[in-house]
Amino acid sequence: MSRNFSVGRPFRPLVCASFIAALSTPFAGSIALADSQLMTEVDAQAATEVSYANFQQWLQEFRQYAANQGISEATLSSALDGVRFRERVIELDGYQPEFVRPIWEYLDTAVSSTRVNTGREKFAAHRDTALQMQQRFGIPAEIIVAIWGIESNYGSNFGDFSTLESLATLAYDGRRRDFARGELLAALRIIDEGDIAAEQMKGSWAGAMGHTQFIPSSFEAYAVDGDGDGRRDIWGSIPDVMASTANYLDRAGWKAGQPWGVEVRLPEGFDYAQTERLSSAEWRSQGVEALQGELPSFDSAAMVIPAGAEGPAFLAGANFRAILRYNNATSYALAVATLGDAIAGRDGIQHAWPRDQQPLTRDDVQELQRGLNRAGYSVGGADGVMGPNTRQGLRNFQRDQGLIPDGFATQALLEQLRRRLE
Repeated sequence: MSRNFSVGRPFRPLVCASFIAALSTPFAGSIALADSQLMTEVDAQAATEVSYANFQQWLQEFRQYAANQGISEATLSSALDGVRFRERVIELDGYQPEFVRPIWEYLDTAVSSTRVNTGREKFAAHRDTALQMQQRFGIPAEIIVAIWGIESNYGSNFGDFSTLESLATLAYDGRRRDFARGELLAALRIIDEGDIAAEQMKGSWAGAMGHTQFIPSSFEAYAVDGDGDGRRDIWGSIPDVMASTANYLDRAGWKAGQPWGVEVRLPEGFDYAQTERLSSAEWRSQGVEALQGELPSFDSAAMVIPAGAEGPAFLAGANFRAILRYNNATSYALAVATLGDAIAGRDGIQHAWPRDQQPLTRDDVQELQRGLNRAGYSVGGADGVMGPNTRQGLRNFQRDQGLIPDGFATQALLEQLRRRLE
């Protein structure tokens, strides 16, 4: 059910009568303006009241549905009594940043010296726990700590939104209502099982919870009791936080004893359009070399080139893919991997980023997508997101223009496409 803002007209006659009476008085224009403002305020108040009433009706219907799914009345009362519609959640759900942030700017923050130093301090403070989880699940302790750092800045910023209110709001009026509805039901199951009290279930506006920012369905699937108290508490128990993180990566296919990947040097004439996974031996046969030491022995590894031919390149194995299961963004996985390296005292990224390149705005990316479609390089809809179809179309355009087909969108490429279409 969508919000209905059409109700509230009973307030209108009073306002209109005041407005008409004011027309026969001195300074009618000023009074009319005041009444117009009053009308706007009354309409807004009426809309809010109607929205609240509709939300409460939806919530009652959902409550009955949850009861039919086996959620206890005690949980329903503790979790849903007093739940409010949060307009701020809808605002954040609809927010789209104007600029697509370059990966180097993201990494500057995600792997800052402050975050590295704090990570080392947290590692030292929880060393026994981190090493215990490393032994139990096969996940390097520094990677466990790094995910903690990237997800919530080591617990200092995991959000203070009520998970129940966020998910109820999104299920009622968000962009992905069915998804949020399922997550809200999962949140109720978590409370019903005694892992956390309803008032303590806090997290981000989008429903991601606790130190590790698990959504409720991920919590159900991967959260682990690490301290043996019978509860899975990713809000207050660091052993539970670390065990849950390690279990997630283990279940995502982490291969113990292997690195996440390695920064590499690419040979002259390298084919940047390659997207398949190859063994280390096959990459080596193309002239790919590790910047330091030897290539790891990967059965299946992808070449990751997030900033095109002018930026650094990485040979990424199964463990990089496991991190991507946590958050399917190359920038995120690279942040976790390099923060873990830094916490462990290993060298960071050596090759410089192309910082002179100006980022494309979302409108620029949409123009790029429309232009590629017009030029015969089908990329699908113009959604302003540089997805795999857009990158492949851009590679094809670059190749036909005699450029390195690295799929990296720049202002210069956009200008070249504009000229092509003139």
